[in-house]
Amino acid sequence: MQKLLPETLPPAWLFLFLLFLVVSVQYWFTGKLGAKRRQRLPPSPQALPIIGHLHLIGSLPHVSLRSLARKHGPDMMLLRLGAVPTLVVSSPRAAEAVLRTHDHVFASRPHSVVSDTIMYGSADIGFAPYGEYWRQARKLVTTHMLSVKKVQSFRGVAVEEVSMAMAKINQAAAADAVVDMSELLHTFANDMACRIVSGKFFLKDGQSKLFGELIKDTSRLLGGFNLEEYFPAVGRVGVLKKAVCAKAERVRNRWADLLDKVIDDRVSKRNSTSDHKDDDFVDIMLSVQQEYDLTREHMKALLTDVFFGSIDTSANTLEFTLVELMRKPHLMVKLQDESSHKRVAPATSSCSSPCSAPCHG
Repeated sequence: MQKLLPETLPPAWLFLFLLFLVVSVQYWFTGKLGAKRRQRLPPSPQALPIIGHLHLIGSLPHVSLRSLARKHGPDMMLLRLGAVPTLVVSSPRAAEAVLRTHDHVFASRPHSVVSDTIMYGSADIGFAPYGEYWRQARKLVTTHMLSVKKVQSFRGVAVEEVSMAMAKINQAAAADAVVDMSELLHTFANDMACRIVSGKFFLKDGQSKLFGELIKDTSRLLGGFNLEEYFPAVGRVGVLKKAVCAKAERVRNRWADLLDKVIDDRVSKRNSTSDHKDDDFVDIMLSVQQEYDLTREHMKALLTDVFFGSIDTSANTLEFTLVELMRKPHLMVKLQDESSHKRVAPATSSCSSPCSAPCHG
């Protein structure tokens, strides 16, 4: 190959040529093997060689997929993102078939080098393949950490954090200052998650903000564009794989430094007293460590899942709700009227939610 190419050709161009050659060969074989099955596949837009339908996905993927679904697949459509065939489900009927009827078939996520690295071989719940380990991990979380009784025990923590968030808003209003609600909601969700997972350990040490930064960095890696996820053959190239793993390992090591401190602090407290109270999630994991055969890596992977689920999604949901209320002021007026009515009415609801929004029991 080096003899055929000009001596002045830079190494970068040689690498790109080899990359193009590998992807082209894989595309040719994929087309040959899938030619017999095309008649049975869902509808699909016109694809380009090598990249497939990646050029149709814009900066807002959900908007692009919605537009494509309206044209090509009211129920299902097939996209080829790079070399990976991807089924897009758009209707309630098709979603029920995928998420309920054939749930065991679609339960596992595709293999990812990034998730394997950050989550210690996908030892969490979100990325673990469907099987016995996944069932045991899910049982641990739902039975011990997120039971009704346990969630109700955190009501006081939630009320305190809501009060502090409202105090910040009132203080800014009194000073006629601008409030960044996105930042405030993410800080609120972050601080509450830290208290639920590890008590006041990180709030006391002033390190709770590091969790927010890690959530953002990890989200970029797990949800961003990773070449190996769209071109698996390219992901096996040593240089590219090392580069991807190096970024993921740096994020994993930062998570490990923080979570190891949490676990070590709780272990030392449990060893120094005979009264073991399962006040937070770390205590719960330590109390069932032998029962579920949990290693330190398993605990850190599961705790990372908990932080993702309780910070990013909660803050985004609150932010979207606030945006909808601002877009529809009549809903806010209705909520205020119903809230005032609830204050004078007898308390008959058994709801344990710490929110101030009205509910109907």
